[in-house]
Amino acid sequence: MAVPTFVDRVTLHVAAGRGGNGVASVHREKFKPLGGPDGGNGGPGGSVILRVDPNVTTLLDYHHSPKRRAEHGGHGAGAHRNGGHGGDLVLPVPDGTVVRGEDGELLADMVGAGTEMVIAQGGRGGLGNAALASSKRKAPGFALLGEPGDELTISLELKVVADIGLVGFPSAGKSSLIAAMSRARPKIADYPFTTLVPNLGVVTAGDTVFTVADVPGLIEGASEGRGLGHDFLRHIERCAALVHVIDTASIEPGRNPVDDLDVIENELARYGGLEDRPRLVALNKVDVPDGADIADMVVEDLTARGLAVHLVSAASGSGVRELTFAMASIVQAARAARPVVEATRIVLRPGGADGGDDFTVTETGDGWRVRGTKPERWVRQTDFSNDEAVGFLADRLNRLGVEEKLVKLGAVEGDTVLIGHPDNAVVFDFKPGIDAGAEMLGRRGEDQRFTEERPAASRRRAIDEGFEDRAEGEARADVARRVDGPVSYEIGGADDPDAEQVPADLGWSEDDPSRGEER
Repeated sequence: MAVPTFVDRVTLHVAAGRGGNGVASVHREKFKPLGGPDGGNGGPGGSVILRVDPNVTTLLDYHHSPKRRAEHGGHGAGAHRNGGHGGDLVLPVPDGTVVRGEDGELLADMVGAGTEMVIAQGGRGGLGNAALASSKRKAPGFALLGEPGDELTISLELKVVADIGLVGFPSAGKSSLIAAMSRARPKIADYPFTTLVPNLGVVTAGDTVFTVADVPGLIEGASEGRGLGHDFLRHIERCAALVHVIDTASIEPGRNPVDDLDVIENELARYGGLEDRPRLVALNKVDVPDGADIADMVVEDLTARGLAVHLVSAASGSGVRELTFAMASIVQAARAARPVVEATRIVLRPGGADGGDDFTVTETGDGWRVRGTKPERWVRQTDFSNDEAVGFLADRLNRLGVEEKLVKLGAVEGDTVLIGHPDNAVVFDFKPGIDAGAEMLGRRGEDQRFTEERPAASRRRAIDEGFEDRAEGEARADVARRVDGPVSYEIGGADDPDAEQVPADLGWSEDDPSRGEER
């Protein structure tokens, strides 16, 4: 299998680095067992950046390695230590690279050395519990997770940035003409389709230096896919002028310079977008006797069309110098009219799923679906194994107005709520009215709002109910003892078979005359 040396179209899968997780940590030192939260933040993940490099002329590297990933961010640590930043991945691309999305949408047209495009943004690092502490939540027992980086598939198309484009039939002498004008040494042979890739040469004419590229394999029907020209027509889209290289010594029957010009112009017109480019005509191979005679016959017809015609011989060099200066004149005029292209940094930021930072709530067959940048980002940052983190998420969604919007649209307790894209949504059971208001007291990592039957809550409710029916003179403590029932203590060792269970209210009976006196 032949190994390609020129690749001008590739499909690339890029993935930015994931942000590091924050950490939940408590400062501890001698005489300060609980010195407050000191968990550091996670570092952001690295981004994938496309950068125009003048030294790169092909997309061959990405043809062999189509999957690229940036570094992940480091996790946070205790003592307020933040995670390290993930390294950015810079991908050099040739000047004139067109970037398209998976659906063919144009994302960027990268022209100019140093132009950058952040094609995949690295994920944000998660906050540690030190950053999450507030006046209402002084000692968070949780931290936020890092966000995943952008991951997408793009296509890169190379459109050669050349000042002059040579067009013509196979074996018309385009490669020979570039070799005669510059130090480029393309493959030259006497059979059609010798050139399989565009050749690029640097030409000097006086004080003007410009580049010349040829488009191989243009034949009739090239715009519809015949020959090789349909693969390379895009390489002349950026050219300031086009030069028709016409073979005046062709031995093929039915061929003449005027018809060859008409066929190529028809293909260019069908391709589109090249009507405004200046044209020159180079009648090549005039060193051949028959070629010189045919050139003399068609010069007048071509000149009558308003075309500048040059009789050249790539083999002998005749007329090549005059042609290069004519090209240089067109290039100078085009550069004077062209605005200055400065290196730019393009950051690709896809829009929000539904409304950007805002959110939308729609009723579907699966339940109530919530879409929006903030709710989806908060869900990605939540550690669902930590009840306190889930409670923090509930507070954030409540403050954003998600719960209010759901109730307004008719959601009731127990309904299914899905947050995120249908392919990767997080499912909740709707339970309105969950609001912290202040820090909930409990063990670290727990949120009492998500505990349906807590012993303390059940006992408190039972005491409240019993207090309403209390006897006269009975205090709340008496009701609590009645609710708890009798408590017994064990007299004797734990392994004593004769251990005796004695009621906890060791004291005096109602008839004991010493009741109330000090024992």
